Amino acid sequence: MRSGLKWMFLIIGTTIGAGYASGRELWQFFGHESGLAILLFAIFFSVSCYVIMYVSYKKESSDYLPVLRAIVGDKLTKVYDVMIFLYLTTTTIVMIAGSGATGQAFNLSYWWGVLIITACLIALFLRDINGILAMNQIILPLLIGGLLYILLLFINDQGLNVWAHLHEQRNWTAAFPFTALNILPLIAVLGAIGNKIKSKQEIYVAAIGSGLILGTISFIYNNSLIQIADELLLYEIPLFAILKHYPVEILIFLSILLWFAIFTTAASGVLGIVTRIQNRWNAPVWILASAVIIPMIPLTTVGFSALINYIYPVYGILNLYVLTRLLLYPLWNGKENRRV
Repeated sequence: MRSGLKWMFLIIGTTIGAGYASGRELWQFFGHESGLAILLFAIFFSVSCYVIMYVSYKKESSDYLPVLRAIVGDKLTKVYDVMIFLYLTTTTIVMIAGSGATGQAFNLSYWWGVLIITACLIALFLRDINGILAMNQIILPLLIGGLLYILLLFINDQGLNVWAHLHEQRNWTAAFPFTALNILPLIAVLGAIGNKIKSKQEIYVAAIGSGLILGTISFIYNNSLIQIADELLLYEIPLFAILKHYPVEILIFLSILLWFAIFTTAASGVLGIVTRIQNRWNAPVWILASAVIIPMIPLTTVGFSALINYIYPVYGILNLYVLTRLLLYPLWNGKENRRV
């Protein structure tokens, strides 16, 4: 159970980044009439996590390439290898930009936010993957608890009924691109820990637990944003549209947690890149991390919301094939085994 929770927090830390925790990513894909879509997302997400971790466990992998090859096949491995590398790079850039945007919310220079997260990421990798796992086990419970607290408080204060529109579910297809969007980073991160997973029980705990938690938060969060839909155009970070109703102390607390959500996802992205290139360049992890992160800094000037609005939907669509392979894994894997 304890090991399973450790991997569960790694999964959630990879998924709840700047786009998700800020509400921008949820609003981009869901919004009105999306209750069924979020339920399907929770199911698809749990199944996908289970398959990725199972393959990683069987392969005893230390990077994502063997896992990717088992999922998409030899012919498409090179294509998706490049896609994962580009995805991790752009996602990490989004996280660094998100740190700059969070700094601006406190009237700090954008570049101070960027430099702080850069220095913290490099320092984190002085302890290799153990630093990320230890950080997630401390930060993620605080982040999940804090986010749920403010959302439930907002729903209660506004007298909202989150079940009011359950009969309107025309946006159910959004579950597919939204789940697909989060698949590639999970392959990258979970592929790096295959040699550290000890049993299938850990996989069950991590896969089911992460799906339940993310599904619950997504449903509550999305329904909260629906109530203030007209105001969201005025905010770079939708969460701040909710926080404006509360004292500045809550704004500061949630903003700090938001920054840590950004930080954990950036760390997961760098981990995926570093473990992939470590086979070619034998150097300390923190040096490889520095070589990866520093060139990204100038690219963050594109803007946080612009990156999410244009890059995320494109990746969500391109990853639909991978999602299909993961969801149908028991069928096609069973056929291949029978052929052998």
